[in-house]
Amino acid sequence: MNAPVSIRPVVTKADRKAFVNFAWDVYRNDPAWVPPLKDEVHGILNPKKNPWFGHARAELWLAERGGEIVGRISAQVDDLVQEHMERGTGQWGMFEALDGEAAAALIATAEGWLREQGMTRALGPVSLSIWDEPGLEIEGFDEPPTAMMGHHRPEYQPWIEAAGHEKAKDLITYELDITNWHDPLISRLIEAGERNPRIRIRSVDKSRFDEEARLILNLLNDAWSNNWGYVPLTEAEIAYAGKKLKPIIFSELVRIAEVDGEAVAFMLTIPDINELTKDLNGELFPFNFVKLLWRLRKPRTRRLRVPLMGVAKKLHGSRLASQLAFMMIEFTRRDAVSKFGATHGEFGWILEDNKGMLSIAQLPGAHINHRYRIYEKVL
Repeated sequence: MNAPVSIRPVVTKADRKAFVNFAWDVYRNDPAWVPPLKDEVHGILNPKKNPWFGHARAELWLAERGGEIVGRISAQVDDLVQEHMERGTGQWGMFEALDGEAAAALIATAEGWLREQGMTRALGPVSLSIWDEPGLEIEGFDEPPTAMMGHHRPEYQPWIEAAGHEKAKDLITYELDITNWHDPLISRLIEAGERNPRIRIRSVDKSRFDEEARLILNLLNDAWSNNWGYVPLTEAEIAYAGKKLKPIIFSELVRIAEVDGEAVAFMLTIPDINELTKDLNGELFPFNFVKLLWRLRKPRTRRLRVPLMGVAKKLHGSRLASQLAFMMIEFTRRDAVSKFGATHGEFGWILEDNKGMLSIAQLPGAHINHRYRIYEKVL
C-alpha cells in the first residue's frame, strides 16, 4: 500500500531548488515539454528580484510520499487583484503532481491558506501573475508551447475539477501560416492605411529601449484595462519586464502605430525562444549562456509569437483600431518571413470572449492550436 502524502512548505534554499526541479520529474518523457530556464523560474519566485512581490505575497508547498517529492503548488494574494478584480480573490499556481492523491492534497492546502488570508474565492492556475503563465492547458498537448506559454499533463484537468473547481475563463492561441497569408478585404484596408498621411507604423527604436518599453507597457495598461483578469503593471514591473524582454526584442518585430504623431497601438512579436532553448535542459551555466547568446544574434525559428498587442482604449470598436492592427500584422509578417525565416505565427493568449481581438486573430487560415483554462472555486 502506498505511503500517505504529506505536505510541507518551502522554507530552505534546498526546498526551493527541489520545487523548481520537480518539473523535470513530471515531464522527462514528454516530447512536447520545453524545459524552462531554471534561472528564470527562480527569478520569478524570488522576492528580492521580482517586483510583483511589492504588492503581493505567496506561499509554496511540496508534496511528499515516502521521502520522494510527488507534487508542488503555490498560493498567492495580490493587492492589485483585490483592487481590480473581485475583492476576496486569491490565486494558486505553479501546480504539478504525479498522481491524483497528491493533487488533491496540494489543492486543499492552497485553498486552506487562502481562507486563512481572508480570501473567499480561489482562481487558478495562475503562476504567479496573470502576466506570467496563466491557465491550465486543456487542448494542444501534442504540440510544444511557444515562448512564455505553459504545458501540462492531461490528467490535471480531471484532478482539478474533482476538487470542485469550475471553469472561469478559457484563453486561446491561434496559429497561422504566415508565408501565404492574404485576404483581399484586409489588403485593401492596409493599402488605404499606407496612403493615409496621418498614420505611421514604425519599428521600435532599441537605442531608446527603456523609453520605448515604457511607452509600450503603458499603452498595454490602457488597452487591456477593461479585460477580465486585468491587473496593471507597476512602474517597477515595467522596468523588470523591459530588462527581461530586451534580449529577445528585435526592432523589425515590434511595431508602434501612431496617428497624428500620437502612439495609439503596438504589437510585440518575439521569436519562439523555446526552439532555441529546448536542448539546454534549463541550464545556462557554464556554457549554455554563450550558446544562447550566439543563437539570439540572428535567430531563425519556425514560429513567431505575438504575446502582447493593444490599441488605445479610446479607439476600441473603431474601424481605425482594426486598420492599425492589420497594418502592424502585415508589416511585421513581411520582416518575419524575409529576415527571420519564420513560416508560422501564433497569436495569444486571447480571452475566449474578447470579440475585438478574436476578429483580428481569426485571419484566413488561422486555427486554434492551444486552449488554456482558468478555474474558480468559492471557498
